[in-house]
Amino acid sequence: MMKRSLTILILLLTAAVSAYGQTDRKEVRRGNREFKKESYQESEIDYKKALLKDSLSNAANFNLGNTYYRMENYQEADRYYAAVSDSLDRAGHGAESYFNQGDSFLKQRNWQAAVEAFKNSLRRNPDDMDAKSNLAYAQKMLENQQNGGGGQNNDQNQDQQNQDQNQDQNQDQQNNDQNQDQQDQNQDQNQNQDQNQDQQDQNQQNQSGEQPKISPQAAQQMLQAIQDQEKQTQDKVNKEKAAKLKSKQKEKNW
Repeated sequence: MMKRSLTILILLLTAAVSAYGQTDRKEVRRGNREFKKESYQESEIDYKKALLKDSLSNAANFNLGNTYYRMENYQEADRYYAAVSDSLDRAGHGAESYFNQGDSFLKQRNWQAAVEAFKNSLRRNPDDMDAKSNLAYAQKMLENQQNGGGGQNNDQNQDQQNQDQNQDQNQDQQNNDQNQDQQDQNQDQNQNQDQNQDQQDQNQQNQSGEQPKISPQAAQQMLQAIQDQEKQTQDKVNKEKAAKLKSKQKEKNW
């Protein structure tokens, strides 16, 4: 439940680098460019290079924490956030520091730590509406956990229920598709048998020298078979189009 981008603090800390002279700006700027492009492994390397030159760098430490956050390695993110929390507070960036720490704790469902982090952020920036919203959410989840509501277990159960439901829906859809394919196959076999019988009848008539005759019933069956074949072809085309559209939507959503 993150309400704003971590890149905000990255830009602020980059500007503060020259004032504190804590690291080589080239590596930090390169890391920021990679971070904006969502190339987090590359930005991780650049920030670590900066830390080799100055292990106390506010910008490199905190931006590396943000990078690990985006890589969903929240424990590493916490470690780098904590490494510079005091110095960031003195430099006037304590609100942003605690805000991002709070977001990391939310991702880990550590509700108590998230509550304290957002409280600390609001003590330094009382007008931050995002921090207020996240604090309310963390307090509600902590209350549920303390009252036996489960907190983390409820979230896990809900995730499992959603996963099971999706699996059931996928299985039902797969079964429906298999049934439809079997029906189409059976219908194709019946049509082939009718066509073979008609061909045999025609061959017998040709061998006897008689002019082939088609009864009204046979003509109606042939017409129905042609219409059914056209309908099957159209249904397959529509199914393929629907499958392609669903795939695009899923990629777009994912």
